[in-house]
Amino acid sequence: MSQQQPSGWAIGWTFFAAFIMMMVGVWHAIAGLAAIVNDDFMVITQEYVFKFDSSTWGWINLLVGIVVVFAGFGLFTGAVWARTVGVIMAMVSGISAFAWLPYQPFWAFLMILAAISVIWALTTHGRDVME
Repeated sequence: MSQQQPSGWAIGWTFFAAFIMMMVGVWHAIAGLAAIVNDDFMVITQEYVFKFDSSTWGWINLLVGIVVVFAGFGLFTGAVWARTVGVIMAMVSGISAFAWLPYQPFWAFLMILAAISVIWALTTHGRDVME
C-alpha cells in the first residue's frame, strides 16, 4: 500500500497560514501593549456597541495575540488539532479586529484580511498535509 505524498502547494499554503497567524498575533500583541501603556493611543468613538476602556481593548488584543502566535507555531506540526485551533483562533482574531475597527481602522482591516486568508488556507489546503 503506497502512501500519497502531500502536495507542495498544500504544504506551502499551510506554512503561509502559520506565518500569517504568527504575524497577526504579534500585531495584536503590539496593539494591545500600546493600548495598555498609553490610554490615548486609541481614538474613542461616541456611540459604539463594544464600548470598552482602551486598556480593556489592550488586554483583549494582547491575550488574543499570544494565543494566535502559539496556534501559528502549532501549525508547523501538521496536526489536525493545530489546524482546528488555527481556524478557531483566526475567527476569534477576525471578530476581535472587527469589534476594534472604530478604534484603529487600518490595522483592524489588515488583521481581518489576514484572518480571512488563514481560514481559507487552512480549510482549503490544510487537510492535504499529513502528520
